Amino acid sequence: MIKLVASDLDGTILKNGAQKLPDGFCDLVLRLKEHGIQFVAASGRQYYNLRLLFAPVQNDIHYIAENGSLCICNNDVISRGYIDRELGLRIFRAVRERGGCHCLLSCESACYTDSTDPAFIRHIREVVRYDLRTVDDLADVKEPFLKAAVCDFTGAENIEAYFQKLFGNEIKVVTSGMIWVDFIAPDANKGTALAALASALGVRPEECMTFGDRYNDVEMLEYAGVSYAMADGAPGLSAYSTDITNSVEDVLEGLLS
Repeated sequence: MIKLVASDLDGTILKNGAQKLPDGFCDLVLRLKEHGIQFVAASGRQYYNLRLLFAPVQNDIHYIAENGSLCICNNDVISRGYIDRELGLRIFRAVRERGGCHCLLSCESACYTDSTDPAFIRHIREVVRYDLRTVDDLADVKEPFLKAAVCDFTGAENIEAYFQKLFGNEIKVVTSGMIWVDFIAPDANKGTALAALASALGVRPEECMTFGDRYNDVEMLEYAGVSYAMADGAPGLSAYSTDITNSVEDVLEGLLS
């Protein structure tokens, strides 16, 4: 019996760049809860942003934010992952040297950028709706680094190889959505966060169901007894899941029927 459902957002529930949940999705979450099935929003997004997205049910669900670097169970943080500060500073320098892209640093209180590009800042604040603070230099941020992310509006595929070559031996570098490359703290991913969450809730892996569309979802797909790769997701991702689907909602409706 499935007791815990964890789903990625961008490209999985949120299709074609959508920044709002599909109509009726929050009602579906509540119906799952009535049947004893808890829901987890598992994303590379900021915790603040996830609570905005799920506002009608924000206190009824759990959260895996920042690609697993922050895990929240019943409104309490139960796990964190941090990037070594010196490594983070080298990533920031590499972004400046590469040019044509923008760095976003996630910390627990907020996210930060030293980009001065108005279009990027507007995208983060008004489209994605993050709690964003601008600084002259990301090196000035004193908080521990949860996650670093790089945005290229022309597509993540244009920068992934560059950053993989520079940092792939030191830190996990993955695409997250269509325009982002994320640097994830060692031992922090959606799978380890889901394992911590399931343990806290007394749920076994075989009682979990997961959904994802990119390689930042692999560990979460592998952890769960039942897992779905999106049919239009990254090539080869289905090798890590037990099934494929075009629609999270359709699967969940079937779970409730």
